[in-house]
Amino acid sequence: MEIADLASVNWSAPWLALFAEVGQKVAASSDWRRSLNQAAASADLRNSSGKRIEFCEPKPGAREAYESGIARTGCVPMRADLHDFFNALTFLHFPTAKASLNRLQAAEIARNGVRAMRGSVRDAATLIDENAVLVVTERADIVQSLRSHDWQMLFQGNRTAWTREVDAVAFGHALLQKLTHPYNAITAHALHIPLPPGSPLPQIDRCMAAALDENLSPNALLPLPVLGIPGWCVRNENPDFYSDRTVFRPAKMRRDRKEKDS
Repeated sequence: MEIADLASVNWSAPWLALFAEVGQKVAASSDWRRSLNQAAASADLRNSSGKRIEFCEPKPGAREAYESGIARTGCVPMRADLHDFFNALTFLHFPTAKASLNRLQAAEIARNGVRAMRGSVRDAATLIDENAVLVVTERADIVQSLRSHDWQMLFQGNRTAWTREVDAVAFGHALLQKLTHPYNAITAHALHIPLPPGSPLPQIDRCMAAALDENLSPNALLPLPVLGIPGWCVRNENPDFYSDRTVFRPAKMRRDRKEKDS
């Protein structure tokens, strides 16, 4: 069975730069699940309890919670779709952070069960797993502009910083799936990684995993309209791109909408 919509993936897109080499190799394989498992075995991927990570076919009627099953067995159920394909690629590139996210989720499920209200830790872990962009920088002013939704300063005043002093690294697999067909309003949850841009991926992975253990909550995440990132969209070379307040909302507008939706 082929992965649905795989032909629509543009491997030259900037948000896929990290995943393109492995992703294209797997996509070209006659048995993509086997290819992923070979890559996992070669990297000795393991979950937080030391079980080997293996990408397996979902079991119909399985009752165990998804995260609990991964924590117990190391088996990651993988459907033939882009959502799960990008999840597998994230496991291969961020093994430590993914193991930490799984451990946190499984521990919360063991403690509180599967509930409609997940609680702050599971909420934050889910948002990171599905929709995070890592903002790798040591520039505190960049993070402050992001926190205060000062989009003009973030993307225009500090535009050159995004090529020298900031790395934006896509992490969330649902985000990567959405970016297969990009639209202006796609908004990620940004997680600050306090490292120099260009840091080796294993270092970013370890730093991210350590950050997950420090009072994890949704408040640690910041909204980031990803097509505003310089270099991620040709249209944002025109300053008028950032004038759309339905996408680049002031902080108060976001707070008001959040209160209205709650």
